[in-house]
Formats: sequence, structure tokens, C-alpha cells
Amino acid sequence: MTSSGSPERITVAVTEAVVGQRIDRVVSLLLEVSRSVASDLIADGEVLLDGAVPSKPSVRLEAGQSMVLPEHVVPHAIQADPTVTLSIRFVDDHVIVVDKPAGLVVHPGAGVHSGTLAQGILAAFPEVANVGEPARPGIVHRLDRGTSGLLMVARSAKAYEALTEQLRSRTVAREYRALVHGLPTANEGIIDAPIGRSLRHPTRQIVRADGRPARTAYTVLERFEAVDVAFLSFQLETGRTHQIRVHADAVGHPLVGDDRYGAVQSPHTIIRSALRPFLHAVLLGFEHPTTGEWMEFESPLPADLSDLLNAVRAIPARM
Repeated sequence: MTSSGSPERITVAVTEAVVGQRIDRVVSLLLEVSRSVASDLIADGEVLLDGAVPSKPSVRLEAGQSMVLPEHVVPHAIQADPTVTLSIRFVDDHVIVVDKPAGLVVHPGAGVHSGTLAQGILAAFPEVANVGEPARPGIVHRLDRGTSGLLMVARSAKAYEALTEQLRSRTVAREYRALVHGLPTANEGIIDAPIGRSLRHPTRQIVRADGRPARTAYTVLERFEAVDVAFLSFQLETGRTHQIRVHADAVGHPLVGDDRYGAVQSPHTIIRSALRPFLHAVLLGFEHPTTGEWMEFESPLPADLSDLLNAVRAIPARM
């Protein structure tokens, strides 16, 4: 494997020694970072393969290809930020459950260096610094910046290992409420469609045949014909980036307020008033990492979403 480039970026030629290996594994070896950090670099568009962002971390390298990647990536430990306000729903020696407000970024990255949930956790629970990745201590899963609701954080190394394994084995219960455009014909169903990075818009995810497996179950709770929207419950079976938003858009029912996926311009003022994607994590359930007890938490819709939903409910149905 040969390399050249500037002090900030290097170009690496794929040689026979690594042909057939996953790109995330090779990136982790070259940069001496964990596979998780390597996957994040790929997801953030920091790694190029033959001039394009790889569709997924599991892409296998071929002879004659070339990669462009940062010369040095050190997952620096983040700084605690005591100014971050946290709504703690549960805490013990191993687990913290947080009710995240919309607008709060989970951990630093992509131009956000301070004021994140992870930094607030670190200020309140300094011991979390030694749990998981230094750049996102304790974090085992994420919610998008514009999504509100329940999130679990590992407070101990044992909890980190157990919770990440539960996520991998799909035993964590995660339920969301969403308002979507259009009126689904079926009362319930499963969206089973692989998700990968868009090659045209690298910061977006799309349904693509060579993407990572993704499954989202849904149930229609209410339909509002007068404004052509429906209130749905979504249950995650996998946890891909932007999964609910991508799947909802893919089946023709993008989330109200989502200007990245769907971006529907509703003719109804009340629907256009949504200032963020109407998506809230209402339920989180998991097995406690040390006691084995099943724990379940619920979070009601925050005021901005409940007010919008109540306003929609108040609109008379079409005659």
C-alpha cells in the first residue's frame, strides 16, 4: 500500500495486501483508530474511494482503487460542558436515561464542538469519560438534532458492552410518534428497505439495494383528511442513520417539518408551521445490564409537537 498527499490528507493506493478487506477495517488500521471511529469518518464523508464517498463501511476494496483520508485522526477526549441542561429520567451506577430536547446535538462532530448532550453528561458524571469512545463517552445510540425523546447512556464499561450488544441483537424497544404527509392505506406494516449514503448528496441517506439492512414497523394512529396528514407510531427494528425519515419518505409519506427528506410544501398553514421534523422517541425499553430487569420509559410529546397535533385535531373533517 503506497501513499502520498498533503499534511492534512493522504492518498492511499490499494495493494494486494488489503484487496477484499472491508474499507472500515483498513481505515482503522491505517489511522490507528477503532472500527467505530473509522465508520464515523466514512459516514461523515471524510474518506473517499476512487473519488467518491463509500456507500457503507462494509465495502470491500479492489485492486487498483485509491483512497483519500485524513492523515491523522485522534479521537480526542471531549471537554465537559456544565452549561448543558439535561432532563434525566433515570440514573444508577450503570445507566442514564435522558429525555433529549429538539435542537440538542448528541455528541461533537460535523462542525459542532460544544454544547452537546455528551458534554453535559460528562460534566454531571465525570466517570463516563472512561466509557466507550473518548470523542463520545457513554453514547451507545443517537437521536438526530431535530428529534426529541428518550436516549440511554452507559455509565460503566459493563453497561456499554451490554447495551451495545442489545442494540446489535435488536432487543431494545424503541417507539416513536410522527406526523406524516399523506394518508397511508394500510393501518400497519413493515418497511423493509436497505439504507445507504446518497452518492449525489453525501450528507443524506437513501434507500439503495447495496445499503445496510433496515426495518421499520409502523401503525397508523389517526388520519386527518382535511389537511392530508396522518399520526403514526414507528418502531425501530434496526438503527440506521435517519432511518425513520428515510423510510417514511421512501414510501411516499415524509415527515411533516422535515426539509431534508421529502420537503413537502403543504397548502395548509398549520402544517407549514412545523419548525422541525415531527418525530419524538416516546418509548425506550431495555434489559438492565447488571440486574437483567426489563426497564421501560415513556416520554410524552413536547409542547411544540403536541400543540401542532391538537391544532390539527381541531380542524373539522371534510364533509
